[in-house]
Amino acid sequence: MYTLLKDNLDYLKNLTGGSADFTVRELTLSNNAEIAIITTEGMSDKESLTLSVINPLLSHSYSKTKTELFDYIFNNVISNAEVSEVTSFDDVLTLSMSGFAILAVDGCNKMLSIGVQGYSHRGITEPESELVQRGSREGFTEALRVNMTLIRRRMKNPSLVFETSTVGSESNTEICVCYLKDKATPKSVNEVKSRLKACDLKVLLGSGYLVPYLEDSGKNEIFTGVGITERPDTLCGKLIEGRIGIIVDGTPSVLVIPHLFVENFQSIDDYSNRPYFATITRILKYFSYLVSVLFPGMYIALVTFHPEYFPSVLLKNITESIDHTPLPPLLEVLMIDFIYEIMREAGLRLPKVLGHAVSIVGALVIGDCAITAGLIGAPTLMAVAVAAICSYVIPDLYPQITVLRLSFIIIGGILGVWGIVMLSAVALIFMCSKSTLGVIFVTPVTPFSKKNMRDVFVRLGWKKLSKYNMNVQNLKGGSVYEE
Repeated sequence: MYTLLKDNLDYLKNLTGGSADFTVRELTLSNNAEIAIITTEGMSDKESLTLSVINPLLSHSYSKTKTELFDYIFNNVISNAEVSEVTSFDDVLTLSMSGFAILAVDGCNKMLSIGVQGYSHRGITEPESELVQRGSREGFTEALRVNMTLIRRRMKNPSLVFETSTVGSESNTEICVCYLKDKATPKSVNEVKSRLKACDLKVLLGSGYLVPYLEDSGKNEIFTGVGITERPDTLCGKLIEGRIGIIVDGTPSVLVIPHLFVENFQSIDDYSNRPYFATITRILKYFSYLVSVLFPGMYIALVTFHPEYFPSVLLKNITESIDHTPLPPLLEVLMIDFIYEIMREAGLRLPKVLGHAVSIVGALVIGDCAITAGLIGAPTLMAVAVAAICSYVIPDLYPQITVLRLSFIIIGGILGVWGIVMLSAVALIFMCSKSTLGVIFVTPVTPFSKKNMRDVFVRLGWKKLSKYNMNVQNLKGGSVYEE
């Protein structure tokens, strides 16, 4: 930095290119010393800036020389809890664009950053992607500090650590790594921070950008070992188990690492309801997952290669349906599946007012008119519709379900039941071989432990669950539970 205030301001104006939101207010103190307050329009709270910065500076009487003025203002004038020294222009721009006010004093080659953040953001609302019947209605927002507060409110624990840094050489997006230092292993924490530090992204606009950099293999696999949640209570439950959360400024989706396959079938409602009801619900989710993935492919395999497995009455109806449609069963199922995905995408992207129209048109045109016109068969439509409905039961796995269902449809239509068996074996092998931070993706199903199955397919009562401490062991890929 330069010593003269004018040189510093000219250099900063050249760096910002005269941007309209880069504001500089120059003031003269009682001892005729010149200072400047640098802010970014819309990122700072004007009331806090006036009360804690401008008013104290102008109302104070100064007897110090220019060389002593900076330290005197730092220690005696600024009435703000968040004040620190800045010694580089890059830090000045990053902090000002994050809502800090920068105070520059003539004759000093360093500046002060003052926390007066006050940018507008969306209020705290219930997350639409993780609705619950019983539980908190609060969800994460786009503001990083607000999300940190939501976590701290639920975890009043001195072991809870927040560590902030920036990612993105162009966007300088602030992220926060949060964990419980007495639960998460130091090796896992250091590994996550090293992977984030090695991230070479230029722009970070969402938490999903970081997922490939946090994976162990770095390959584009179907399943991921990095979870996403928009609920503070869900994240706090993961932190207690030794997980690590990554909050990205500007997005309400918080990353959780490592993430297990069985966690896709768990929800916060399971732990608010009675154990028997939670167990029934969880079994229904596993059943729905298998149906959504395998049912259309198994239907095609049986119709094409093994029709003798159908009851005689049902076989007659299926045969008549195939005879009255122009396409073979495989192409028919693929066509219906693609139409369904198009309808889903249209309903998802359209405004909510028009989303209901897509459902009505789909039900009338595809469900009734297409069958009446003889374009598709009723049994085929039923198979795809049942699989589609079951896929909504596990929304976290919908992308994986879509890819797997399409793969099973194709392999079932080409190789029959044996093709489905082989593809199932390949999928299981990939799932069992996948790990994140040394934790096997399908833990605790394999390696199997009877005690650790108390919260997988069934959920026992809290009196039994609380007798053992769940904690992720990230060192050698063993069980994620600590006895």
